Amino acid sequence: MATIDNGNSGRLGRGLTRRNFGRGAAAVGGLLAAGLPLGARAQGLPPLKVGVLLPRSGYLAQIGQANQRGADVAIPILRELGYPAIEMVAGDTESSPDVARAAAERLIDSGVHVVVGAFDSGQTSAIAQVCEQRGVPLVINLAAAPQITEQGYKFVFRNFPRSPRIVGDAFALQKQLFTTTGKAPKSCVLMHVNDTFGTSVKGAIEAMTPAQNMPYRIVESIAYDPRARDLSVEVAKAKATGAEIVWTVSRLNDAIMITREMVKQRWEPWGILSSGPGYYEDQYMKTLGKLGEYPISFVPWYDPQKPLTKRMLAEYKRMFPDFSADTNTVFTLEALLICADAYKRAGGARPQALTEALRATNIKDNAAVGDGISFDAKGQNETVGNAAIQNVGGQPRVVLPAKAADAKPIFPVPGWQQRG
Repeated sequence: MATIDNGNSGRLGRGLTRRNFGRGAAAVGGLLAAGLPLGARAQGLPPLKVGVLLPRSGYLAQIGQANQRGADVAIPILRELGYPAIEMVAGDTESSPDVARAAAERLIDSGVHVVVGAFDSGQTSAIAQVCEQRGVPLVINLAAAPQITEQGYKFVFRNFPRSPRIVGDAFALQKQLFTTTGKAPKSCVLMHVNDTFGTSVKGAIEAMTPAQNMPYRIVESIAYDPRARDLSVEVAKAKATGAEIVWTVSRLNDAIMITREMVKQRWEPWGILSSGPGYYEDQYMKTLGKLGEYPISFVPWYDPQKPLTKRMLAEYKRMFPDFSADTNTVFTLEALLICADAYKRAGGARPQALTEALRATNIKDNAAVGDGISFDAKGQNETVGNAAIQNVGGQPRVVLPAKAADAKPIFPVPGWQQRG
C-alpha cells in the first residue's frame, strides 16, 4: 500500500496533517490495492517500488498535492495499459532543498527502486545529487533549471523542458498570439521569483531577447521572494513603468497576491503573460473567481488531441471532479509511465538494468505537447514542447499552438470591472 515518510511520526509536515492528507492517501491505497495483484500477475513481476517525493507541506504544498493527484490518476491508467504494478511510497520535501535531500535518503533506505519528483528545481537538484551518489534512478516530473541535466549524471532523467526551451517557446507563442489577435504591445515589465527556477528563466529571457525581434522592449526586471506576504511595493514599481504587458515567472501564492494588488492599485495592462506555475492552478481560479480570468501561461502542457490525454482527463474528472488537470497532472503521470515502461522492458528492478532501460525509453503515445518521450545522453527529453494556456470560464484552455488548441485567445483582456 502507499506509505509516507518525512521523518516525523506526528505530522506530515508544516501545513499538512494526517487528517487532511488522508483522502489522497486513501485513494492511492485503494487504487494500489485494486491494481497490484492484477498488474503483478499480468507481467510476472513484483510491484515496482517508486518513491514519489513532492513538496506536500510548506509554501509549495498546494502544488505538491496537485502533483500527487497526477500520480493517483496514473495508477488505473497504467493498469489498463498492461504495465506492471506500482507501489508508491510518498515523501515530503516540506518545500525545502535541505529537507528534500534527507527525504531522498530515507526513501532510498526504505528500498525504493526509483524516485520521482520533485516539482521545484532547487529541491530536485538536491535529490538528484543523492540519487546519483546512491545509484538509484531519478525520473524528474517537473523542474526546469538547466544545470540539473548538465552535471554528467548517469541516473537522472528529465521529461520536462529546460528553462531555455520554455523561454524560446514563450517568445514563439507570444508572436503567434500577437499575430492571431492583431495586437502587439510595445513595452513589457518582467516580474520573477528569486528562487532557482525564477532566476534561471529570467537569465534565459535576458540572454535570448536580443535575437528574438520582439515588438516590445522589456523596460524593467523586478525580482521578489515567492514566500513574501506582501507584494504591493513590487506591483507599484511594475505599474510605474507604464508597460503594456506584464510577464511573470511565478508560483501559486505570489500569482494570487500580484493579481490582487493589480486590482487594488487599478493597474490594467493588456494582459498577464506567465512562464511558470501559478496562474493556471485550480486554487488561483477558485480564490480569485472572475478576477482570475484571462492570464496566458506559456508552459509545458498536455495535448488535448492525443488519445492518452483524453484517457487522462476522463480518469481525472472521475477521481477529482472538483479540480482541473494541468501541467502537474500530465508530467507526474508521464513520470510514472516512464518508470513502468522501463521496468517492463528491464524485466526487473536491478538498478543498472532499470537505468539502461530508462536510457532507451522511446514512448510515442504520450499525453504532453511534443513528439513523445526519449532521452539524450544527458538524460534530457528535448522533444517535449509548450503551449499557450488561457483561463477562460474558470478553466485552463489551450489557445496556441493552433493544432493543439481547444479555444481561441482573448487579448488584450477586459478590465477588472468588465469581468463581473
